[in-house]
Amino acid sequence: MDYEYIDTPERLAALADELQGLSLVAIDTEAAGFHRYLDRLSLVQLSSRDANYLVDPQAVPDLSPLGRLLADPQTESVFHDADYDLRILDRDAGLAVRNLFDTQIAAAFLGERALGLGAVVEKYLGIKLPKAYQRADWAERPLSEGMLDYAATDTVHLPPLRDRLREELVRRERLAWAEEEFRRREETRWTESSDTREAWMRVKGARDLPPRGLAILRELHAWREGVARERDQATFRVLGNEALIALSVHPPRTNQALASVSGVSEGMAQRRGREILRAIGRGLEVPDDALPRFPRGVRPERDPELEARIERVKAARNRRADALDLDPGFLMGRALLEEVARNTPSTRDALLAVPGVRRWQVEALGDELLRGVRNS
Repeated sequence: MDYEYIDTPERLAALADELQGLSLVAIDTEAAGFHRYLDRLSLVQLSSRDANYLVDPQAVPDLSPLGRLLADPQTESVFHDADYDLRILDRDAGLAVRNLFDTQIAAAFLGERALGLGAVVEKYLGIKLPKAYQRADWAERPLSEGMLDYAATDTVHLPPLRDRLREELVRRERLAWAEEEFRRREETRWTESSDTREAWMRVKGARDLPPRGLAILRELHAWREGVARERDQATFRVLGNEALIALSVHPPRTNQALASVSGVSEGMAQRRGREILRAIGRGLEVPDDALPRFPRGVRPERDPELEARIERVKAARNRRADALDLDPGFLMGRALLEEVARNTPSTRDALLAVPGVRRWQVEALGDELLRGVRNS
């Protein structure tokens, strides 16, 4: 795989000038979140129709020269599954994209269910992509030749893939539908989680713990965060969530008992056993009247008429999904169907006014939804 590695500000500035004015640039990013405590932008891949480039944000932290290129409405920026790329480009580099073409969205509009880049490239281009470095640590330096070759393959096939998908969208008269979704995706920005619960409460299985178990989980979670931060290591690589829950349900009191818990290696018990047992001890010492409790959700009162409308619009959605050969959840998700049922629109304009409803959805299944709302 031929590519140029960009690791100086001067070369990045020159590259941005060279790419300016092209009709198309393919883009991908690699981040370090799978291995590191702090997720961060670690590599930016760029491909024109003729050349490939790998930009190193660790060597060139200021990526602003790319800003004008990505924001140029005359240059189409081609991504596959742009959602996270756009978020991390916004957060770490202050970059936004205009004139987006997302090959994953395009494939979904063509009825594809397997939407990973490898699956879509194999189907439409007949090329099998390598998988060896999918879980690589992109924050390490120097990156191996194999990792760099792998990274370059993420964008080199995007221009021809875009062409094939666009051709098929035009043939099936769905290009306008996809372009509406592209424009919405362009507005993606980094946002912090809206979940107001404390982080330890978001551990899978926490809701099922008794108050004493929650107190232990809280202490173990805080211990794990500290170790992960100190080692710049992803938290699950310190100790997995299943092990945290197991320790909270049946708290061990000795290193021997600790080492027998599923998910706790003998090495971890030897190296960190004393710290883990101290964290468990702090949870056990919390007074009964100070034990944490999981917030109780408020159950809405049942509304049989609303439930019936939801089922009718869901059935209408499913029928149209079958007719269009689209994934039902992609055509319209459950939450949006419920909003439609609650708002009881009687016209296409009223349906379009329901928050979240797209114009292409009104065109694709609007009349069926309205009949479902009316029960006619």
